[in-house]
Amino acid sequence: MTVSPLSATSPSDSSRHDSPRLLADIGGTNARFALESGPGRIEAIDVLPCAGYPTLAEAMRAYLALPAPAAIITGAGGAVRHAAIAIANPVTGDMVRMTNHHWEFSTEALRREMGFEVFAVANDFSALAMSLPHLAPHEKHQVGGGAPVAGEPIGLVGAGTGLGVSGLIPAGGDWTALRSEGGHVTFAPANETEVAILQYAWREFAHVSAERLLSGAGLELVYRALAHHRGQPDEGLGAPDISRRGLSGACPLCAEVLETFCGMLGTIAGNLAVTLGAQGGVYIGGGIVPRLGERFGLSCFRNRFEQKGRFAGYLAQVPTYVITAEYPAFIGVSAILAGKLAR
Repeated sequence: MTVSPLSATSPSDSSRHDSPRLLADIGGTNARFALESGPGRIEAIDVLPCAGYPTLAEAMRAYLALPAPAAIITGAGGAVRHAAIAIANPVTGDMVRMTNHHWEFSTEALRREMGFEVFAVANDFSALAMSLPHLAPHEKHQVGGGAPVAGEPIGLVGAGTGLGVSGLIPAGGDWTALRSEGGHVTFAPANETEVAILQYAWREFAHVSAERLLSGAGLELVYRALAHHRGQPDEGLGAPDISRRGLSGACPLCAEVLETFCGMLGTIAGNLAVTLGAQGGVYIGGGIVPRLGERFGLSCFRNRFEQKGRFAGYLAQVPTYVITAEYPAFIGVSAILAGKLAR
C-alpha cells in the first residue's frame, strides 16, 4: 500500500524517517498492523484477532515477529523507534481502557516496554478522520447528490463493533480531528417502528445509545425487536447471518432489519451534518456498511439523511460517501505520528 505524502509530513519529518514506523488500528475485534518504511509507503499489513492476545503489547510483539515485518525491520537496522496506534476508545490521558474489549494499558508504560522513542495514541475515528482529505477517488463511493465545499467541516460516522463518530474542522490551512464519542448520544426514533424498537431496547438497557442499535450487536438487537414487534419467530440469529439472509432475500425480516439500520444511520449522519455544518461532506466508515454493497445505495439512507424538515434543502447539498479503502486508518495515524515528530 502506497499513499501520497501527507500534508502533516514536513521535510524535517522526512529526515527522521530513518527507521520503520509501527502503525496500528485497534478495534474491538481485530488489531490491524503495518509498517511505514518511508513517507507514504505503508506495507507488511496484517490483521490479528484481539481475543488471541492477553495484552496489546503481546499482539504488537507477535506482529513484529512475523516474517514480513521482521525482514523490513532487520533490513533497516533492526529497530522500530516510532509508533502510533488508533484505538476504539476515548483517549483522554495516560491510561487507556477499551470499551469493547478487555485490553487496558498506560501509554507511557507501553512505550517503555516496547522500547519506542515516540509513541502516539489516538482515538480510532480521530485517526480515520485525518485520512479523509487523502483518500483517492476510487477509495470512496458517493451515495446521493450534493457536492463538497472546499475548506468546510467534514463529518465521519461508522458502524462496526461500536459506532464511531468524528469530524474534521479546518484550522489554519490544516485540519483538526474531533475527539468525539458521539456514538453514545441517546438514540432518537424517527418513526413508529423505531419507537417500538426503542421500547423493546429499554427492556435491556436503561440508556439506549445510538451505538446500541447501530453496531454489530445492534443489528441483533434490532432483529429481536422487530421479530417481537411483527409477532414473528426469533431464530436467535447473529449479525453475520442477519446480513447474509437479508442481502440474499431469504428472510424478509432480516431484510427489514437492514433497511431499518440504514434509515437509522441516515438520521444519525444527518444530525452530524447539521451539528458540524459539514458542507465538506459526511463519510461513512466502519465494517458494516461496506459489506452491504449496492444494497446500501438503494436503501432509505440518503432519504433519511435529508429528512430534516426545513433543513432538507440544506442537506440535499451535502454529499455522503462510503469509504471503500481497505485500511484508511493507517493513513490517518501516519499523519498523526508525522505531526508529533515534526514538533
